[in-house]
Amino acid sequence: MAGSLILIDSETVSSTVASVTLGGSDWDSSYDVYLIKFNNVSPSTAEQMKARFLESGTENSTANYDYAAKHFRTSGAYENLSATNATSMTVASAQIHATDGNANGCLYIFNANNSSEYTFITTDTTIWAGSGQVAGDAGGNVFTVTSAVNGIKFFINSSHNIDSGTFSLYGLKK
Repeated sequence: MAGSLILIDSETVSSTVASVTLGGSDWDSSYDVYLIKFNNVSPSTAEQMKARFLESGTENSTANYDYAAKHFRTSGAYENLSATNATSMTVASAQIHATDGNANGCLYIFNANNSSEYTFITTDTTIWAGSGQVAGDAGGNVFTVTSAVNGIKFFINSSHNIDSGTFSLYGLKK
């Protein structure tokens, strides 16, 4: 895959922000598949990381996100997680520890530029959940609206903030 990833947008959080948006006016619609990498994302309060797609630069918060994942953790058994008609995507289902925790992951976006198909995203995340606990998710989200999307907004559930982290959006060369 060397040389196949073209950096489109990147944001580094070094002081507290409510959210991080990738794409929007920087969106390059010439790709069929996009990769988002996030590293060392730390919240101000222990909570889940969520996301929403942008349509024409505007965040869509309607109840049109479906989610399914296998959740694993060091403190117990695997779980099957799912939700339908949610108002956001689940990117990291475990609560990220606020003091010394972080989340890391890779997300692939498909059908983003096709206004006659649903946009979907695969998730592969690891989370330092605190108290010696590591957790992770392998799954995906579907945006059940037939529209083109041109970005994604990340935020911490329940209106908490992101204290630090790096977010990068790549296009996969055809």
